[in-house]
Amino acid sequence: MENKTRCAWCEKDDLYRKYHDEEWGNPVYDDPTLFEFLTLETFQAGLSWYTVLAKRESFREAFDQFDCQKIASYSEAKIQELMQNPGIIRNQLKIRATVTNAIAFMKVQEDFGSFSKYIWAFTDGKPIDNNPKTLREVPATTPLSDAISKDLKKRGFKFVGSTVVYAHMQATGMVNDHVEECWTRIQ
Repeated sequence: MENKTRCAWCEKDDLYRKYHDEEWGNPVYDDPTLFEFLTLETFQAGLSWYTVLAKRESFREAFDQFDCQKIASYSEAKIQELMQNPGIIRNQLKIRATVTNAIAFMKVQEDFGSFSKYIWAFTDGKPIDNNPKTLREVPATTPLSDAISKDLKKRGFKFVGSTVVYAHMQATGMVNDHVEECWTRIQ
C-alpha cells in the first residue's frame, strides 16, 4: 500500500489511503450504501471529509447503520439524544436534514423502484470518467451535479447543494476523478 502513487488528497494518513484505495470512485449501486454516503456528505458540508471519515463508525452506530426506515421515524427525543453524542458532528440542522432525507429517500425508492435507479439514471447507469491529469482539473461542481442537486431539492432533500452532490458522485463512483498517475487508474 505504501509504494503506490495515489491522488494527492489522500496522502494524509492510513485512514485516507484506505478509503481512497478501497472505496472512493468505486461504483456503488446498492441503496443502503448510497444512503450512507449521502448522509455522510450532508454532514461534511462546510467541513473536511477527513473529519467525517474519522467519525464514520460513530455515525453508523448513532444512525442505526444508516437504516433509512429507522431514521425516518426518529422522534424529537432521538434527535436530542444525537445532539448529545460526542462521536458525531452535532449540528442540529444536519441531524434534522438526515431525518428529512431518509423520508425523501424512501419516497424516491417508492417512485423509481430504488434510489440507485433514480440517481444512476443521470449518468445512464455508467460512471463518467473525467480522466484528470492533476487535482487542479478536478471540479467541485459540474452542470450535472447542479441538475442532480436541483432535482433532489425538488424531491425534499436538504443539504444537497451542488458541491455536496458532486462529492457524493465521486464517493459512489458516478464520476471517476482519480488522477492519471493514480494506481487505481493504472491497474
